[in-house]
Amino acid sequence: MSAQLAIQGATKHFGGITANEDISLEVPEGRVIGLIGPNGSGKSTLFNSIVGYHPVDGGSIRFEGREITRLRTAEIARLGLIRTFQQTHVFVRMTGLQNMAISDAEAGHGLFRLMRPVSAETRERAEALLAFCGLYGKRHLMAGELSFGQRKLLELAMALMVRPRMLLLDEPTAGINPTLINGVIERLQRANREFGVTLFVIEHNMRVIMSLAEHIHCLAHGRLLASGPPEALRNDQRVIDAYLGAR
Repeated sequence: MSAQLAIQGATKHFGGITANEDISLEVPEGRVIGLIGPNGSGKSTLFNSIVGYHPVDGGSIRFEGREITRLRTAEIARLGLIRTFQQTHVFVRMTGLQNMAISDAEAGHGLFRLMRPVSAETRERAEALLAFCGLYGKRHLMAGELSFGQRKLLELAMALMVRPRMLLLDEPTAGINPTLINGVIERLQRANREFGVTLFVIEHNMRVIMSLAEHIHCLAHGRLLASGPPEALRNDQRVIDAYLGAR
């Protein structure tokens, strides 16, 4: 499969600190790809650079053949490249349906869209995605009344609302009650399979990433340490020494 996301020589500095150094990797279209590494290895920095929060200082980032290295965050999002966060980004004083409507409005590129009544089509799509994420029965609750895991699922539904081509997921199971984790994994797999969304996933839970991802990249000290299928990385001594052995 072709590379939907292609990163070549990505380097990012913060003052005298090098957060990412000469990272090159690809994410093929329609796949589930993992990104692991110890805390401080540069995973979230790389995600932030990909979506334009802090552009790289050197190197190139291309999405579906288009150079996005210097594009603004909103421009990148409109191409269908969406990032979620370790901490949820939902509006806690709005209902699940209102959060979904805002996501759809933001995809409509402007404040004017936010001020328009919610269409029947938008409401129908929002309810279908909330049902997909197991939140239909809670659609009228304030997001602040949901558990942390349910907010994570709401954030996933909001991301799917804008019809992404690729989702960058930063620790989608972090802080979630263990009883909900399998449900999150299942919904991510279904989003990939049923909606055709490519997933690029940072995850510290090794059981999750080993069962979810088809191919995994490991960072250490801001550099790409190893890449391969889950079993290869599980048995890679470099990865064991840098990351798995310390867990």
